[in-house]
Amino acid sequence: MDHTDTPSHTLKPARELADLPPRFPGESAEYRRARNALLVEEIELRRQIERVAAQRRALPPGGIVPEDYRFDGETGPVTLSQMFGAHDTLVIYNWMFGPRRERPCPMCTSLLSAWDGEMPDILQRVAFAVVARSPIERLVAFKQERGWRHLRLYSSGGNTFNRVYGFEDPAGDDLPALNVFTRRDGVVRHFWAGEMGPSTADPGQDPRGAPDLMPLWTILDTTPGGRGTDWYPKLAY
Repeated sequence: MDHTDTPSHTLKPARELADLPPRFPGESAEYRRARNALLVEEIELRRQIERVAAQRRALPPGGIVPEDYRFDGETGPVTLSQMFGAHDTLVIYNWMFGPRRERPCPMCTSLLSAWDGEMPDILQRVAFAVVARSPIERLVAFKQERGWRHLRLYSSGGNTFNRVYGFEDPAGDDLPALNVFTRRDGVVRHFWAGEMGPSTADPGQDPRGAPDLMPLWTILDTTPGGRGTDWYPKLAY
């Protein structure tokens, strides 16, 4: 259920909601006090995420997409407008698997593997495409190797999409990007992009957006060891 538009003055104070008695075997009073204090912050974080999502949805119309980019899809050529299918919203992820790479980015691949399982649900609400600059045959070969079933892959090697909406240098390395587009009355506009990166990262942290879209990190953030500082996903173990 979506409560993102609930006025803040109607919400109970987080500290009131977090005033819980001991709940688990063997926990001390000290633990429960600290846990309830943490719960206050978790409730406030949830509310902040909801406020940010509402502010994002309220953005004014973005810029009109300058051209109907042509991509090579798994079943043939397709344009950006055709990627929408029956939806009015299209999400595109720029996968770091350009022609200069021997293998794709492990971090991107980990993220896409998680999204592949969610894709049947995501596609009920929006269209979703994964683009990379390598030839489509190369992308499909890795899709089969990885066992992806639901991700829709497209090669952007023949257009400037990654340069315009991913800020990639054709002569340099790939960059990840997440962009959202809308289509209204036949007009395709840019709606939102993740714009947090190295320049907005806090000291000692890898660049990441908020909320973090990787389920991997969401799980590890609930553990005592957290994300760690000397470990990253790999393509194989």
